[in-house]
Amino acid sequence: MSVRNLAKKDRRDGYVIGTLDDGTTVLIDRKAAARLPSRFRITVRGLGPMKHLDLDLDCQQWGALLYD
Repeated sequence: MSVRNLAKKDRRDGYVIGTLDDGTTVLIDRKAAARLPSRFRITVRGLGPMKHLDLDLDCQQWGALLYD
């Protein structure tokens, strides 16, 4: 997963809009969004330069995302 600001050249038609609990909107790739559950968590893991975002899914949700 990568998180970045929207660039002017980005086309929004390949994405769906997701909304965080605080009202922040994010764009999610259409192919991934079709496989993700309607609600999921994003967590921050690691320290310093190894810090990254991760999807917090249970094993069945991971299976559906990767193999359905």
